[in-house]
Amino acid sequence: MQLGFVTAIFGDLNLEEVLKHASEIGYDCVEVMCWPPGTVDREYGGVVHIDCTDFTQAQADDIRALCEKYKVAISALGYYPNALSHDEEEAQIARTHVRKVIDAATKLDLPGINTFIGANQYESLEDNLLKFEKVWPEIIRYAEDRNMRVGIENCPMMIDKSWPFGWNLARTPAIWRRMFEVIPSVFFGLNYDPSHLRMQLMDPIAPVYEFGQRIFHSHAKDMRIDVEKLNRLGSLVPPMQRSTAKIPGLGDVNWGKYIGALADVGYDGPVCVEVEDEAFEGSLEKRRKSLEISYRVLRPLIA
Repeated sequence: MQLGFVTAIFGDLNLEEVLKHASEIGYDCVEVMCWPPGTVDREYGGVVHIDCTDFTQAQADDIRALCEKYKVAISALGYYPNALSHDEEEAQIARTHVRKVIDAATKLDLPGINTFIGANQYESLEDNLLKFEKVWPEIIRYAEDRNMRVGIENCPMMIDKSWPFGWNLARTPAIWRRMFEVIPSVFFGLNYDPSHLRMQLMDPIAPVYEFGQRIFHSHAKDMRIDVEKLNRLGSLVPPMQRSTAKIPGLGDVNWGKYIGALADVGYDGPVCVEVEDEAFEGSLEKRRKSLEISYRVLRPLIA
């Protein structure tokens, strides 16, 4: 496995500066954020470390040279929009740009990209699955034709304004099974983040054994359930009202068991720290510290 981090935490730096920090700390790789320029849709969204809009082979060659300079690889390109949004303009922008991200990853000779399925928060699960069947097979065929894998992150995006359905359909094993029945392609899989299962009060490790061959990429974010808030508010509130995103080692995920489960199923890909811990927001020094602590927690587990 390779240890990396998601570049969204350094949204104010350019790609070379990000690679320099990664190299100095000791990370093997980074997942590079690729929103369309000018799109700031939420916290940690809208980060553009590679602009895929009109991405050329010359630009790809320059980026590959930077990676070689700092001895840090790109694990995948990341773009997490809502391709099934109730807002058709938003959905079309997402569907168009995800293809551009696929094209850029092809020029960079990467194995895959990561994204969300999306969801219409005002429709039912069954209606969202029908919409998924209409939209996503064509996107995956586009990726397939370019030998590019698409890893879907399992974040439900259940925040206050998207409650109760959320903005990302691909949130539970039961839904993953149905998605993979619709699209059985070997180029369609998961960017697995155990924290999102813990957030939903689920076992974050057991699904690794069922879906191991579908895991293309992994995020390493921790989640702490606030038991007092859970007991006071119940489970039927937006999950982040009773949960807190933490860096690895400061939440409830057992990282030894998680990395062990990945190894058990033969996973040998990237494990990328995703920092959304409010305790480490703010200065560059604090954000870098979050990655240094995460590195010390995970490096002994990822040889």
